[in-house]
Amino acid sequence: MTTDHPKLSLDDIKAAQARIVSEAVVTPLINNAHLDEVVGGRVFLKCENLQRTGSFKFRGAYNALASMSAEERANGIVAVSSGNHAQGIAEAARMFGVPATIIMPSGAPDIKTERVRRLGASVVPYDRAIDDRDSFARDLVETTGAEFVPPYDDLRVMAGQGTVGLETVEQLGALGLEADIGLICTGGGGLCAGISTVWRNAFPAMDIVAVEPDGYDDTVRSLVSGQRETNAPGASTICDAIMTDRPGALTFPINVANQLRGLAVSDDEVLDAVAFALRELKLVVEAGGAVCLAALLAGKVDLNGQVVLAVLSGGNADPAILARALQR
Repeated sequence: MTTDHPKLSLDDIKAAQARIVSEAVVTPLINNAHLDEVVGGRVFLKCENLQRTGSFKFRGAYNALASMSAEERANGIVAVSSGNHAQGIAEAARMFGVPATIIMPSGAPDIKTERVRRLGASVVPYDRAIDDRDSFARDLVETTGAEFVPPYDDLRVMAGQGTVGLETVEQLGALGLEADIGLICTGGGGLCAGISTVWRNAFPAMDIVAVEPDGYDDTVRSLVSGQRETNAPGASTICDAIMTDRPGALTFPINVANQLRGLAVSDDEVLDAVAFALRELKLVVEAGGAVCLAALLAGKVDLNGQVVLAVLSGGNADPAILARALQR
């Protein structure tokens, strides 16, 4: 496969950290003795469910807007998202005092759509089955002169997400530890690209795993085939935050270069992880944000006593999903 693609560097991520440090939350890295006992390793969970707007997406959104000039931001921001990137963009745009328009699937959880509007952004709904969200975005950019910020296929966004990785290395280092295994929730691959760039540098021998839901395991299959694979039409999952058609054109080569492997988890395994987080960790984690925990609890990674870093990527949970998880 070609290596002629934009590169994401550690310096890019450090520059992003300098831009967002005064606005983003340094989220906790937690360890739970019961979880360690259940999975047979020493697990440290990065709680991005406690990030501003409820997910890691604020980091990339804010870094993208902070990287623009005032003139570039003046006509507003356009984004496409099922909810978490939408909230991150809406909050960042509010902070910079510019308008934001978010193109969101009509089936997005109400809690996410309502919060986007509450943050001051306009919402344009579309039907996942028949509409082309990218054409909607192009039309808006052409008619308004706004800047488009992709949810993952953007080096500024990836660099912002990579600050999660910088924090985990610093936090684990403060405990005198190094990580053997790392798990990252994966949709289009932006969080993976950012974090894995940091982790591969800090822990050269680390086993870095991209975790996806069954039915939307395009990155899993792409890492095996060496090319960007798509998901079957009509696939479904409760993990709405990471429902992407295929890996990003920019993110995928980075994740290949960083030597990731992938695995998928079922919706039932995700529900069990959401329930475990509530009952045992006292944390609200949305379905898409719980896939790494699901992989650990389902025994899909052989830990064998090793030190593990895993991301809880978001906490904007649909109340119906929470209820369903607790009923299992």
